Amino acid sequence: MAHRTRLTFLLNDREIALDAVGASDTLLDFLRLDRRLTGTKEGCAEGDCGACTVLVGRLGPQGLVYESVNACIRFLASVDRCHVVTIEHLRGADGGLHPVQQAMVDFHGAQCGFCTPGIVMSLYALWMATPKPSTADVETALQGNLCRCTGYAPIIRAAQNWGGGQSADPLAAERDSVIASLTAMGSDRVELAKNGERVILPASADDLAEVLVAEPKATVIAGATDVGLWVTKHLRPISPAVFIGHLNDLKGIEEVDGALRIGAGVTYTEAEGAILVRWPHLAAYWNRIGGWQVRNAGTIGGNVANGSPIGDTPPVLIALDARVVLRKGTTRRSLPLQEYFIAYGKQDRAPGEFVERIDIPLPAAGQVHAAYKISKRRDEDISTVAMGIRLTLDDGKITKARIVLGGMAGVPKRASTVEAALIGQPLTEDALVAAAARLGEDVQPLSDWRGSAEYRMIVARNLLRRFALEQTGTLEEVGA
Repeated sequence: MAHRTRLTFLLNDREIALDAVGASDTLLDFLRLDRRLTGTKEGCAEGDCGACTVLVGRLGPQGLVYESVNACIRFLASVDRCHVVTIEHLRGADGGLHPVQQAMVDFHGAQCGFCTPGIVMSLYALWMATPKPSTADVETALQGNLCRCTGYAPIIRAAQNWGGGQSADPLAAERDSVIASLTAMGSDRVELAKNGERVILPASADDLAEVLVAEPKATVIAGATDVGLWVTKHLRPISPAVFIGHLNDLKGIEEVDGALRIGAGVTYTEAEGAILVRWPHLAAYWNRIGGWQVRNAGTIGGNVANGSPIGDTPPVLIALDARVVLRKGTTRRSLPLQEYFIAYGKQDRAPGEFVERIDIPLPAAGQVHAAYKISKRRDEDISTVAMGIRLTLDDGKITKARIVLGGMAGVPKRASTVEAALIGQPLTEDALVAAAARLGEDVQPLSDWRGSAEYRMIVARNLLRRFALEQTGTLEEVGA
């Protein structure tokens, strides 16, 4: 197949072409060390503090979309045919401070200044999309940004009092020329190497299938919100690395045969609208998957594929009876998502096989749902306990039950004994509490720094009680 041997992208106002790129090269290191754009900071190197936030514009199903991402765990190879925007590119119409920067000055939103460039870039993304944000909008935009100097009150005030001028902003004024430049860069497969590390960017999903047949041990990378830490924290080799976040034919979202089909390359942000309109109970849960930057980059397919026992989406997807479609070459197979997870670090995926999409049956009459996540921090933290619930009721009695636990063991676990105990029972606090007492027959919780086994079991049982109280409308009565 014809392919390019050069990585090409826009960086602020200039085109960049690189002939040598390694699998583990990060965007942050390139910006700071190679281009000396040191306004973008390195704090945690794990996508947690937001000091490295930049915008990445990419051409997708919705056209050119700019999103805030963490440069520390974004691999350089993944920005092919993208527009990377750093803090140095911001300016006002008169060449002075940008309205977001001016508001941060006027409302005293910065002290030491280390976190400020990342905060400004997150607010810049919000400013473009939501000129008059609510407090909740600002808090969501800043989920992935730490500020220990001023706290968030002056930053929120700045965001709610910034000036306008969106139509004259460089990213708006230059939009057509940026689209033309990115389009002209071509969509052929890209193959690169550096210091013995290899990088492959397939041209399409079909090309990806061919690549993985030839390279069955390759590391497949979508949003890198997990794999990025393999490199920055564990120094793990990932070559050859196959990047798929740019593949638009893995970004489909459609209803087919009574199910919502979500391509493996769909990010949390891209899936949010389609998910929440059908399963509104996931609104609060979805907002707690990482921070805004993580949701902009991370994919549902990646969250499933890597088999993490603390992945946020598998417990709720299994509760919804989702299926995973796996592909190897031209052969596809579909299996219930719960069967994909075999043991810790082991999934039902053969060498050269990849997750192509997730199929979720549409909600049916008589079903009630819930999803819960317990973590040490409210925002941008991994689960100590996660739970997905789907019950089917007929004439007030439970006829079907799916209760799935995450973070408790090496894989997401169905609470089969609890489910069986609920069949034929009314949806009451007594019935849920009695069934929850049997959770120990379904799972032996692990102990780690996130929580002890005893704590996890108490939390899981209390979540089932909470679910009953919410469904019966008595939650406020007990002060929960």
